[in-house]
Amino acid sequence: MTDITQAQADAVLSAARDAATATGTAMNIAVVDGGGNLKAFTRMDGAWLGSIDISIKKARTARFFDMPTGSIGELSQPGGPLFNIEVSNGGLITFPGGIPISVGGEIIGAIGVSGSTVENDHKVASAGAAVNL
Repeated sequence: MTDITQAQADAVLSAARDAATATGTAMNIAVVDGGGNLKAFTRMDGAWLGSIDISIKKARTARFFDMPTGSIGELSQPGGPLFNIEVSNGGLITFPGGIPISVGGEIIGAIGVSGSTVENDHKVASAGAAVNL
């Protein structure tokens, strides 16, 4: 398994921060490595304190299951195959804003964003995950 490098994590944070600025929202942005460990983090000025933990858990959730957190949310609804998954692994987040990061088809980490609507969180996370690494 290849892990995201510090330089790559910084590039992801920068792109996500730029996207957050474009939405006019202060965000918490977390990047985890291939093992789900925190690699880089930024809390934009004025970002909600409660969103720090959410952004980190979104990134970890996306890496643990190698899919966007919004997709996990669809599967974890009552009656769904992953119902109650959010109580596993020390707490997961199952709404949009977490996306795996890959290079050449290999997942090397994930990004998690929190601080606005789930639509904006997903948009900002997508901008970070889309960086050409």
